[in-house]
Amino acid sequence: MNVIEHLQPTKVLEIEVFGIDASIYNSTLSLFFAVFIIFFFFMLVSRKAKIIPTPIQSIAEYLVDFIRLEMLAPLGSQGEKWLPFLISLFCLILISNLLGLVPGLLPPTSNINVTGTLAIIVFIMVNIVGLLKHGFLGYFRSFIPSGVPIFLIPLLFPIEVMGQVARPFSLAVRLFANMFAGHAIILVFLSFIFMFKSFLIAPLPVIGDVAISAFEIFVAFIQAFIFTYLSSSYIIGALQEEH
Repeated sequence: MNVIEHLQPTKVLEIEVFGIDASIYNSTLSLFFAVFIIFFFFMLVSRKAKIIPTPIQSIAEYLVDFIRLEMLAPLGSQGEKWLPFLISLFCLILISNLLGLVPGLLPPTSNINVTGTLAIIVFIMVNIVGLLKHGFLGYFRSFIPSGVPIFLIPLLFPIEVMGQVARPFSLAVRLFANMFAGHAIILVFLSFIFMFKSFLIAPLPVIGDVAISAFEIFVAFIQAFIFTYLSSSYIIGALQEEH
């Protein structure tokens, strides 16, 4: 029994546009579903907002305050413009992670193409913001801390550039690896029933799966937080004079 094949995206609808494969996969449907959930949630909250918040409104307000205070506080009022992006990023990753716990759905974040795309979007935005804020020379000059001896600049600058390039890679791989590994472990536990061809041992894999699934809920929140927090720190670093 090949467990890994169950984590591979499967084609649902084959589409080809000008010779380019634009087929819809099951992970794509999960991603669309996640976007729909987020859109419906915030539409419901905004349309029925009250002075005394309902439980669902309280969740939305807590999320907004949490990102504003914990991630964007160093930017002050300037950070307000980044709230929509970071809230959308956090919610998309979180819901995508949690959808993997629904039987029959493949979490989009277990696909390196999805996590890589999100990381590249963050990387491009951070560097564009830095260039617009400081200018071409000013932005690259900010890679080197003030007071560094001139003879160390040729050594430090390439290191900083490599660090910048490594950021999207680390964001993408960290999220992908955690979600892929978690769901692989769940499938491995279930495969024990078929490997031993006995339902007598079924309780043990089921108990293991329940424990891992509960832990995966925790991981889903943690990974969404880490990805968003690091993204906000990169944005803050690009907007500051030195980083």
